[in-house]
Amino acid sequence: MTQDDTETNHRQGMGEDDPDARPLTAHERIYQDLRERLLFGGFLPGKAVTLRGLADHLEVSPMPVRDAVRRLTAEGALESHGNRRVSIPEMTNKKYREINLTRSLLEPELAIMALPNVQETDIQTLITIDDAIDICLENGDVEGYMRGNHAFHFTLYQLAQSEVIIKLVESVWMQFGPFMRLVYGRHGTANLIDQHKQAIEALQNRDSLALRTAISEDVRQGMLLISDDL
Repeated sequence: MTQDDTETNHRQGMGEDDPDARPLTAHERIYQDLRERLLFGGFLPGKAVTLRGLADHLEVSPMPVRDAVRRLTAEGALESHGNRRVSIPEMTNKKYREINLTRSLLEPELAIMALPNVQETDIQTLITIDDAIDICLENGDVEGYMRGNHAFHFTLYQLAQSEVIIKLVESVWMQFGPFMRLVYGRHGTANLIDQHKQAIEALQNRDSLALRTAISEDVRQGMLLISDDL
């Protein structure tokens, strides 16, 4: 299974490939494109980009880009400057602590909420995603790892059928994603350890305590990588 397949499965879980779903508007498509860039390394901390540059890259007019940037700024994922440039907000110690706390509290809860809804087919999907992640780790494929890791977590979290918590978690991932890309770029993927197999085993055993432990430890290990670079 390729990483493109992994992302397709995730988007299907989000309902983006649902034949009955309404097609995305141009504004929504651009928002999703910029959001993906934030999650997987298209924006790097410390490097500002112009709205015109983004529009040219996406081959669209500046207006929908401004609208998308406005949304992402309101969500704390981007920071606007007076010269029509945007950048990733600085990762301060205070912000890091808040992101770490939010992830530690909310992501294990989403996993527990998802547990009653998990079917065998969902577990097989998670196994397939994790197998692809292992290949990325072996090959040093940073972007592939990031995409697979995101797909694993949100394939599980979507099963919680949350209307509120998952939106908060999605917003938080956009705020720390660019920094993870820097960390992986500096240190590689060879020494990364995830808790996905432990999470899968907990799902198979319907063990809520083990599932909470696995997701909590996965969050802790990932966030520690950022703290080392602060």
